[in-house]
Order: sequence, then structure tokens, then C-alpha cells
Amino acid sequence: MSAPTAAENTFNAWAAAGPNQPLEAFQFDAGPIGDEEIEVAIDYCGVCHSDLSMLNNDWGITQYPFVPGHEVVGKIVKIGDHARNKGLKVGQIVGVGWNRGSCMHCHPCMSGDQHLCHDVEATIIGHHGGFADRIRSHWAWAIPLPEGVDVTSAGPLFCGGITVFNPLLQFGVLPTHRVGVVGIGGLGHMALRFLNAWGCEVTAFTSSLAKRDEALSLGAHRVVATRDSDELKKIAGELDFIMVTANASLDWDAFIGTLAPKGRLHFVGVVPEAVPLHVMALISKQAEVSGSPTGAPSRLADMLAFCARHQITPQVEHFPLSKINDAVEHLHEGKARYRVVLDMNA
Repeated sequence: MSAPTAAENTFNAWAAAGPNQPLEAFQFDAGPIGDEEIEVAIDYCGVCHSDLSMLNNDWGITQYPFVPGHEVVGKIVKIGDHARNKGLKVGQIVGVGWNRGSCMHCHPCMSGDQHLCHDVEATIIGHHGGFADRIRSHWAWAIPLPEGVDVTSAGPLFCGGITVFNPLLQFGVLPTHRVGVVGIGGLGHMALRFLNAWGCEVTAFTSSLAKRDEALSLGAHRVVATRDSDELKKIAGELDFIMVTANASLDWDAFIGTLAPKGRLHFVGVVPEAVPLHVMALISKQAEVSGSPTGAPSRLADMLAFCARHQITPQVEHFPLSKINDAVEHLHEGKARYRVVLDMNA
């Protein structure tokens, strides 16, 4: 095989030069493809709140110039030597999400929890992301899209989608369970769709009852105001599982009060402050509090199969690549309903 030319390894991207700076055209040399890697020509890429946090260095770990994007969908155009015969082929449509690789030999990796690997490689931390024409990942983290999944809107499934789907499997949520979703936004609207198709009785908690009709259309069976203590008291002891997708500080003891015996309050949204809880409220009903990140490659594949079977898609707004800064600003201003996707070839 002939050696790749420099042009073959030059990726065209959009990068920010520093915090609160606009995205501008940027090229970088990706170097030779790794033996275990695949290369994807990107057709669509979601814009996530984590991209905004990294763009503005909110977490103090961003390296500039910074290329965001970790909700990638596109076609495989190149396969590393050791990634051949792994079930992937050139031309296949795949997605790459928050993680692009893991060590594949530690205990979590060998146990099927690759997303918990100590050396897991986040797609946009220490690497250039998917606001580009191409991206590379370890072959195991490039997940094929099954027939029936809408390619144009699938990007957000690879971060927000798996974030709310993984807990259903991780904690054994049953179709007979009564489940609450706190926050009806980029994560919460997908949680409603998943849980309704899962067979659960679904309660949507929202700070804006203006979203009531939309929450019902997304799969909720009832809607409760998050800050209405009287409404929360009316459903005391009813819920088996509550998924918190919001990033707001709320009356967490009141939510513990809505849990049934052995119920669980589970966080996937990054609440900005410490969560104060009275331990006796947990002890008295043997309740649990937990959190989780995204999910392993096998769980991503399970989620996509579930989406195909039940025709579940994120609710997205599309922006052409030429309007990339408008897309970022639209999300920053809280106007997205509910996810933003860049059409990379538009």
C-alpha cells in the first residue's frame, strides 16, 4: 500500500481561537490513520451544550484552536490495517459520539463498560472534533446506523440520546414502572420518547407549564410544575425512577418525597450546585441517588435498534454549515427545540 499524501491527512474544519471567539475556517494535519482507527466523512453533526462549554472553556480543559462536535454521522472512507474484518466497511454509515476510543484492555473495557475506562478518549477533549469534513475514531466506537434510523437527525442520539437511554438498561427500568423526567429540553425530550416506547407511565416535570402540550405530545402522560410544592406533594410516594436532565437547582427533598419505596433519583444533567439531601428520607424508603455519563458501544447499538423499531428520532433544527456560528448562538440563547444539527455539505 502506498504511503498517504499530506493532502489526504489534511482535514478542513471550523475552530475557535479562544474563549468566546467565533468559529473560523481551519485546517490541521491529522497524521497517518492509526491501525485501529476508521476515518469518517461527516455528513451531519449535532451541536450540544457540551460543545458550548468547551468552546468557552467553562471546564478549564479546552485546548485552542478548538474544533467542537461530538454527535457525528457520516460514511466510512478509510479503515486502518488492524480495523479491517471488524464488521465495518468503506461506505457504511456510522455515528461517533462523546467518546472516540478507549484502551480495550482494562477491566471496565473487558466488562463492556468502555465508557468508564480510565483512559477513555473524549472526542473533543485533546482532539479536534466533528465540525470538520472528516474525523477518526477507534473502530469499536464507530456505531453503524441500522435501517430505519433517520440519518439526518441521528447525530444527537450519540450523546444526548445515549445519556438518557443507558440508565434504562443500567438500572433495570421496567415497563411497569412509573417514571419522572425533570427538564424537558435537549435531553429530556428524548427521555420522554424513550420511556413512552419502553412502556412506562411517564411524568414530565418542567419549570414552564407552557411546554405542557408539547410534553404530552412527546410521550408524557402527565405534566407537573417543578417548583409547585403542592403538586409535588400530590404524587408523594408514586415514582419508581426519576431522571434529572435539568441543570437547575431544585428542592431535591421534595423529589425524594415523590419516590416510591426502593425508588431512585438519577442525575444525567449537570446540576450547578451541590445537591443537599436529608439522609433519613433515603433510609426510610430505601431510596437511591445516582448519576451516569453516556454509554458503551454495545448500549449505543441497542439504543439505535430501539429507535429503529419504534421510529424514535430527536426533535431537531437544521443549520447549513455556512451558518455554523448562527447555530451555536441559537443554542447559546436557549432557542433550540430541542437539538441543533449542522448539515455539513450544505
